[in-house]
Amino acid sequence: MTQIAERLGDVLRERNHTLATAESCTGGLIGARITDVPGSSDYFDRSLVTYAYGAKEQLLGVNREDLDAHGAVSESVARQMAQGVRDTADVTWGVSTTGVAGPSGGTPDTPVGTVFIGIAYAGPWGTESSYTTVERYQFDGDRATVREKTVEQALTDVLDEVESLE
Repeated sequence: MTQIAERLGDVLRERNHTLATAESCTGGLIGARITDVPGSSDYFDRSLVTYAYGAKEQLLGVNREDLDAHGAVSESVARQMAQGVRDTADVTWGVSTTGVAGPSGGTPDTPVGTVFIGIAYAGPWGTESSYTTVERYQFDGDRATVREKTVEQALTDVLDEVESLE
């Protein structure tokens, strides 16, 4: 697994890009995986663990109405988390995770294993090239497995996005 983090780090360093994460269901595991790589301070800025609604709202600017209407495990919240960490950290890339790792907490619409991963890119000023993507995933397994699969998928997704720019 560290291989994907190393590869991502190489690509970020090569392009002089920076990264920050906003983690809920992963509880800092993405930041830990990134910082397992020596030299990650060249491109990694921070990881915010925003587990509670209030943390998402206060630290990332997530809209309270969206939290109330859709819950934390939703496309709109994942989008705002990724954009919020990108903008508050002033980095090239913001990555967010929010999901239901289990074993409880699932609903018929959002069963255990449901995860949203958001990726926000900050293009150069004036280029109008900034964007945000969000993907919904359904992972099987126990709590640890869902969290581990989320970390791997988030690193893979951001690597794919970074590589797609050129």
